[in-house]
Amino acid sequence: MGQCNLEQLVLGMYKEPLQAWDRDYDNFILPLLEDMQPCYILYRLDSQNAQGYEWLFISWSPDHSPVRQKMLYAATRATVKKEFGGGHIKDELFGTMKEDVCFSGYQKHVLSRLGPAPLTAAEEELKQIKINEVKTEISVQSKHQTMQGIAFPIQESAITALLLLKEKKINYIQLKLDTEKETINLVHTDVTDVLDLPKRIPSNAARYHFFLYKHSHEGDYLESIVFIYSMPGYKCGIKDRMLYSSCKGPLLDVAEQQLQLKVVKKIEIDNGEELTPDFLYEEVHPKQHAFKQAFAKPKGPAGKRGMKRIIKGGGDAENGEDV
Repeated sequence: MGQCNLEQLVLGMYKEPLQAWDRDYDNFILPLLEDMQPCYILYRLDSQNAQGYEWLFISWSPDHSPVRQKMLYAATRATVKKEFGGGHIKDELFGTMKEDVCFSGYQKHVLSRLGPAPLTAAEEELKQIKINEVKTEISVQSKHQTMQGIAFPIQESAITALLLLKEKKINYIQLKLDTEKETINLVHTDVTDVLDLPKRIPSNAARYHFFLYKHSHEGDYLESIVFIYSMPGYKCGIKDRMLYSSCKGPLLDVAEQQLQLKVVKKIEIDNGEELTPDFLYEEVHPKQHAFKQAFAKPKGPAGKRGMKRIIKGGGDAENGEDV
């Protein structure tokens, strides 16, 4: 946290991280916000780039603060960013009310930034025409498409989590079906290492998992999103098995097509013990066979093949005798 005091930027407060960045966020940020005093807050995320940890730059300028203070902070904002190092700053957030810069406010900021640009009146009219055409179209093909799976609505918090995963601000998402309300709900987004992944798989319930798999392959550092569908066999009722199987496709369609989440591998497992680091690596990077099997000449028919026409050997073979 930084404040301008006598036209100098001074350190007002700093804290060491205690938990994952999203869990620490409100506990660290909200107590620093004063009703009459603007400030800059640099909040460290858990993600990293080539220069090190990435940071969130927050500009707090409450409505009731003095005009001179607001002008001073507005004029020095670019300088502070430059001195800190723009390459370290992943995102910026500006707020005049606590609702703007709390964790839910930051999530709304991320969603609005990722959302499409507003449509013009003509574009909005054309969009509505296309929607009406789809609604009134009845054909064998459209019926077939609706029978591919059951599209349960996805909870808003689950959509937010998928967008944060796309931005690599979280590394794990667990989702479940609410069969009574017929929705797909968020379970949690706890920070998860590849060695902790087996512990995230329930032994008596089905789940959907999205995991940001950080690893090295052929000398390159990669961050690959993997989808895992866990179904513990007959420990789940037939209704759950059918619903989870049917909802999987539409869920992935939303994640990959609408949210543009790049899923590199889809895996189905019975239990968490299967999710070893070696198994995950081989699933994402299957071994390629460098050489094809050589063509093997088929054997001839079994049984007698008749007298040999030519036999070449050593010694007496040159005189025409069999060897």
